[in-house]
Amino acid sequence: MKSIKDPVHGYVEVDTPAITLLDSPLLQRLRHIKQLGFSYLVYPGANHTRFEHSLGTMHLAGVMCRQLGVPEYDRLLIVTAALLHDIGHGPFSHSIEPVMEELTGRSHHRIGNLLKSDTLAPLLEKIGVDRNELGEVLAGDHQLSGIIHGELDVDRMDYLLRDAHYTGVPYGTVDAQRLIRSTLLSEEGIVIHESGINAAESLLIARTLMRPAVYFHHVSRIAETMFNHAVLRHLENKSPSEVTGMMYMDDVSCIHALRTSDCSVTREFAERIFCRHLYKRALYVGREQVNIKALTEYRGIPAQREIAEEIAGIAGVDPSKVLVDIPELPSGMSLHVQVKNRHRVMELAEVSPLLNTLNDNRLEQWRLGVYTPPELTDEVEIIASSLFHVKPLTMQDKLPV
Repeated sequence: MKSIKDPVHGYVEVDTPAITLLDSPLLQRLRHIKQLGFSYLVYPGANHTRFEHSLGTMHLAGVMCRQLGVPEYDRLLIVTAALLHDIGHGPFSHSIEPVMEELTGRSHHRIGNLLKSDTLAPLLEKIGVDRNELGEVLAGDHQLSGIIHGELDVDRMDYLLRDAHYTGVPYGTVDAQRLIRSTLLSEEGIVIHESGINAAESLLIARTLMRPAVYFHHVSRIAETMFNHAVLRHLENKSPSEVTGMMYMDDVSCIHALRTSDCSVTREFAERIFCRHLYKRALYVGREQVNIKALTEYRGIPAQREIAEEIAGIAGVDPSKVLVDIPELPSGMSLHVQVKNRHRVMELAEVSPLLNTLNDNRLEQWRLGVYTPPELTDEVEIIASSLFHVKPLTMQDKLPV
C-alpha cells in the first residue's frame, strides 16, 4: 500500500494491484498528456494530466465501492477499470479525438486492443483481473459500470473538481462525498437516494457552467481546430501504422512531430499554437442565428473542410487560412439517472425541475465558429455569414411582454 498526495482529494491510497499497473508504460504515458488539451492557453495553471485524473477517479471509485458494499473482486475490477479508463487517449486528450475517429474509426473509449497487449495483459493476469470482464465494465455492459460510466459517475466528479482547481474557475464545485454516500445499488444498476438530489443537481450545474468557461472556451476551440488541421495535413499519404503511431504519442512528441513536419502548413500551425499566435473569430454565432437542420450536411471533418475551402476560395486566400468549427449539439443530461425513494425508482427529471432549464442552457451555449488570421476576419465574416445564412442577432425573444 502506498499513499500519494493529491491536491484535490488529499492522500490517495494505492494498493498493491494498482501499484503494479501504475508503473506500466501505458499509464506512465498519461503523465505527459494534458487533461484539458489546449486550455492552458487560456488558464496557465491548466497543466494537470490524465495520470492525475486517473488516480483521482480510481480513488473515488474505491470510495463508492465501499459505500455500495460490493464484493472484493468486484471492487478490484471497478478500481482497475477506473485507473485504466483513459489509456486510449491521444495527445492533448479530447483535442485529437475528431481526427482519431476520422482516420482510425475509433474513439479513446475503445481500448480492448490495449487490454490484450503484451504490455498490459500479463499485468492484469498477475493481479487476478479478467480482461473480458474489465472490457465489459469499460464498455458500459456491466451492472457496476455506472460507477465510472454514467451521468453522475466518479469520472465526472473527479474531472470537474480537478479542472476547477487547476483553472481557478469557481464553477466546478461538486459535493462528491455527499453524492457517493447517496448512491445505491439496485436491480436497475446504480441509482441515487432522494437525499442526494441536491448533490446531483450541483454536479449538473457544474457541468453546465464549466462548459463555456473551460471546455468550450473559444480560444481552446480555435487552438483545437488548428491542431486538428495540422495533424490531418501532416498525416496525408502516411501509412496506417504512422497514423496509429501518432495517436499513441504524448503531447511533447506530437508537437515536435508537427513542428518538424514535411508539410509547411502543419509547421506553420504548430508554430502558431506553440507561440500562441492563434487565428481569430471571424464568425461565432449561436443556434438562434443559423439553420441547425441545414448544418447537418456539414457534420464531420471532410464536410467542414470543404465549406472552409469554399469560403477561402471566395476570399481569394489559401485554403488553410480559413477553418470551420461546427460542434455537435450537446446531448441532454441525466435523462437516465434514477432516484430511489421509499416507494419506487424514478427518473431524475421527474423530481428535478432544474434539469430542463440546464439542458436548454447547454443548447444556448452552442456556437458555430469560423476562424482566420486577424487581418482577414472582416472579409471572411461577410462571406461566411452569407454562406451559412446567418440571421441578425435580435433581443426580441428576451424582451418582456
